[in-house]
Amino acid sequence: MKIGDLHDWNLDPKGAVALQRELAPQLISDTPIALDRIKSIAGVDVSVRRKRSRAAVVVMRYPQLDTIEIARAEREASFPYIPGLLAFREGPVILDALRQLQCDPDAFIFDGMGQIHPRKMGIAAHLGLWLQRPTIGCGKTHFIGEFVEPASEKGSSSALHHRDEQIGAVLRTRARVKPVYVSVGHLADLASAVKLILSATTRYRLPEPVRAAHNAARL
Repeated sequence: MKIGDLHDWNLDPKGAVALQRELAPQLISDTPIALDRIKSIAGVDVSVRRKRSRAAVVVMRYPQLDTIEIARAEREASFPYIPGLLAFREGPVILDALRQLQCDPDAFIFDGMGQIHPRKMGIAAHLGLWLQRPTIGCGKTHFIGEFVEPASEKGSSSALHHRDEQIGAVLRTRARVKPVYVSVGHLADLASAVKLILSATTRYRLPEPVRAAHNAARL
């Protein structure tokens, strides 16, 4: 997969925050994903152990959800773990893995946040600007924002607000199981992002491409 260079990753935390603020206005979050035109989706995740990181990208046919391709990459996790700056720790190794792909996925689901972020620049949003493809964040834990717990049935959701703005949805992907936190990364809207997450989720809490990427990234 061909990906251009958007910026240099070699920044200190202060410079990283400044870059997020510079890039955030470029995000597009009001464009519905045309689900009937999606033929493949990729799940993306990273594992870090003893300052070594491994990224995995698993591409699946959609809506069948059978695996087409798996790409992995490893490198040193040189940027410190700082909440809100995850992209600077994980972004370079993810791009290494993405550049190995032979196919070109139509949409990407990241194990992490999109615009559920103080500056709207979670990993799915930040990498969305590199990919220029629809990207979605599917986080497992609450990061920021206020919400009312959704109903216990699969498919139930509630709005997640931060500073009087809806930045995501709290979505029940399995009945009576903890919800996930869905947000637009880039080139999508929240309604179609939620639909794609639900359609890619089968027996487990996480969408199949993300669950497969999580397993493939284990160190």
